[in-house]
Amino acid sequence: MLEALRNAFRLRDVRQRLLFTLGILVILRLAAHVPLPNVDLEALRQVFEQNQLLGMLDLFSGGAMTSFSVIALGVYPYITAQIIVQLLTPLIPGLEELSKEGEAGRNKINQYVYYATIPLAALQAYSTISALPGGVISQWGFREHFLPTLSTILSITAGTMLAVWMGELINEMGVGQGLSIIIFGNIVAQIPGRVGQLLLDDLTGLLFFIIITVITVLVIVVVQEGQRRIPVQYGKRVLAMRGSRLRVAGGQSTHIPLRVNTAGMIPLIFANSFLLFPGVIAQFFINSETAWLASLADVVVKVSSPQNNWYYFLYFLMVVGFTYFYTDVIFQQQNLPESLQRQGGFVPGIRPGRRTADYLNGVLRRITLVGAFFLGGVAVLPWVIQLLGVTKNPGAMLITSSGLLIVVGVVRDTMKQLEAQLLMRHYEGFIRR
Repeated sequence: MLEALRNAFRLRDVRQRLLFTLGILVILRLAAHVPLPNVDLEALRQVFEQNQLLGMLDLFSGGAMTSFSVIALGVYPYITAQIIVQLLTPLIPGLEELSKEGEAGRNKINQYVYYATIPLAALQAYSTISALPGGVISQWGFREHFLPTLSTILSITAGTMLAVWMGELINEMGVGQGLSIIIFGNIVAQIPGRVGQLLLDDLTGLLFFIIITVITVLVIVVVQEGQRRIPVQYGKRVLAMRGSRLRVAGGQSTHIPLRVNTAGMIPLIFANSFLLFPGVIAQFFINSETAWLASLADVVVKVSSPQNNWYYFLYFLMVVGFTYFYTDVIFQQQNLPESLQRQGGFVPGIRPGRRTADYLNGVLRRITLVGAFFLGGVAVLPWVIQLLGVTKNPGAMLITSSGLLIVVGVVRDTMKQLEAQLLMRHYEGFIRR
C-alpha cells in the first residue's frame, strides 16, 4: 500500500488532486474556528454534552457547532435537502421524469437540491439557536435584535453554502466525493482531542476504545463490502447485416450486486432525528399548568433522553425500520426489473417483469436484515459499552461508531479512485485481489 501511495504522488496530476483536496480541508478547518459574535462558548459546550441531536450535528460539522463558527451547520442542510428530494422523486411525476433523463436530468435535480439547501440552512440555524437556553447567545430575537439575528442567520447560511461549494470543487479538481471527504475530515479532526481526553482521564477507556475501534472497523469493512450477486443473462440479438454475415450482439453473462447495507449512514440520521424530535417539542410543555399535559411531556422527555435505557431500545428498532424503508426507496428508484427487460436481460429461471421484481425484492429484504441489525448494533454500541462499565466516557463512542461508518466508506471509495488512476498507468493498485 505504501508503494502504491508513493506511485500516486509520483504522478503529477494525481499529486495535484491530492494536494488540492488537502488544501480545501485545511481551509474548512480554519473556518471552523471562526466563531460568531455574542456566543458564550462555555455554556454552549455544556448544552452540547446534554443534547444527543446537537452532538450528531456537531459530528458532521467537525466541532464547528461547539464553537458556533460560520460553518456551524457544516453540510448537514445539504444532506437533508438531498434526502428530501430523493424521497420526493418517486412521488412527484416531474422529478421522476427528470431522474430518467440521464446526466441532464440529474444536474437539474441537483440544482433543485441547491435551491432547497438555502431555506433549510436558514431555518435550521434559526431553530437550533432558538432551542438553546437563554444566555448562550445574546442579542437574539427578531423583535428585540432584528439586525444581529438576521446577520447571524445569513452568516451561518453562507457558511453552509461555502462548504457545499468547496465540496463541489473537490469533485471537479480533487480526489473522492467532495461532501463525503469534508465530513471525513471533520470526523478525523475530532479524534486527537477525544483520544487526548481519554488519555488524561481514563487510560483503561482509551485501551478499550482502541480495541473496540479496530473490531468495529473490521466488521464495517466486511458488511459494507458484502453483497449478493444475482446472475443475469442477456440474449443474443441480430443488429445489422455485413455483406453475407450477420452482426450478433449480446449473449454474455453478468450479475447484479445487491449490497448488504444499501442505506449507508442515512437510517442512523433518520432514527436519531425522529427519536429526539418529540423530546425537543415536549420540553416546551413540561412546565404547563395543565397537569396531564405536563405529565405526558415529562414522560416523553425521559424516554427521549439518552440516559434512559428505553431510548436505545427504541433507537435500535427505528434504525432497523428506517434501513428497510430507505433501502426499498432506493431500490424502487433504480427500477432494475424494467431496465433488464428493456435491455433483453433476465435472471436464469425467473420470468421477466413482475416475477423478476418479486424475486429481487425478496432477496434484497433477506440480505438487508443483516445490514439493518448491523446498523442497529452500531447505533447502540455506546449503550453496550456503558453497560459493560469499561469506560467512564461512553458518549464519545457514539461519535466513533457512527463516524467510522463514514470514515471507512470514504477511505474505501477514495482508495478505489486512486487505484483506478494507477491501473490506467500500469501501476499496481492499493487493493490486492
